[in-house]
Amino acid sequence: MKTIQFREAIQQAMSEEMRKDDTIYLMGEEVAEYNGAYKASKGMLDEFGPERVIDTPISELGFSGIGIGSAMNGNRPIIEFMTFNFALVGIDQIINNAAKMRQMSGGQFNIPIVFRGPTGSAGQLAATHSQAFESWFANCPGLKVIVPSNPYDAKGLLKAAIRDDDPVIFMESEQMYGDKGEVPEEEYIIPIGVADIKREGTDVTIVSFGKIIKEAYKAADELEKDGISCEIIDLRTVRPLDYEAIYKSVKKTNRLVILEEAWPFGNVATEITYQVQENAFDYLDAPIIKINTADTPAPYSPELLKNWLPNSEDVVKAVKKVLYK
Repeated sequence: MKTIQFREAIQQAMSEEMRKDDTIYLMGEEVAEYNGAYKASKGMLDEFGPERVIDTPISELGFSGIGIGSAMNGNRPIIEFMTFNFALVGIDQIINNAAKMRQMSGGQFNIPIVFRGPTGSAGQLAATHSQAFESWFANCPGLKVIVPSNPYDAKGLLKAAIRDDDPVIFMESEQMYGDKGEVPEEEYIIPIGVADIKREGTDVTIVSFGKIIKEAYKAADELEKDGISCEIIDLRTVRPLDYEAIYKSVKKTNRLVILEEAWPFGNVATEITYQVQENAFDYLDAPIIKINTADTPAPYSPELLKNWLPNSEDVVKAVKKVLYK
């Protein structure tokens, strides 16, 4: 095992796959000459050249469409968005072409493409640069959506995404690129659609994903001081979603709290809540609680942002509520 940063895990996954398959290329704003906006493609231009590591104009609709067209012609593009907020400019290509082309062509065209970049808030970036769109993309049939929370998961899942024959939305975080974690030096793949129990527990299940899961870890440490044992599930993939892992845990703990960095209306937590009450209702000893951002655009003010985002205190309160404490 070697300790590396999240950005290095992303770079290693892309580079290792590109060395094996010359149909794979990386395209996006500042991915080449600048080594990536967050240095997640550092050194790749030098190794693979400008035909496979391609800087683009500021035109997400254009280079998303180019990537989809090249995927239809036998390539396996990796399209980087400087932030998924900018993916809204190219969402017509993602939703109407990437997600639907296999069905509309009667299976004649697979679209093996990865759209990757940071999601969610990243400090004081204000309303239009702090949005979490995981549930938007997960809502669309034909797309797979991955949101890793650490370097190990990021590398294994990105390699799986690049090898997948369907379009994959791979969502990172600007606030995680510097995070460090142990990653095997030998090759490994993490299958898409398999959640991971990050912490075993008996009293309550906490489900989360992406960078916000760190608040669940903080809360679990605090709750442990009061003798409360939390089981934490990292979804890793939100489409397809590993419902069975959640059901199994809820049947053990009988309580569920869901932590998600997203607006409260119609998100991933809402879907999980419905599925658990449909398929594991008799095992619940308390209503499910979901924790989300405030139902407003993200504020710029640091104090307002602190109150807008979910935090460990919110998780502690929710866990105590489902335990009637």
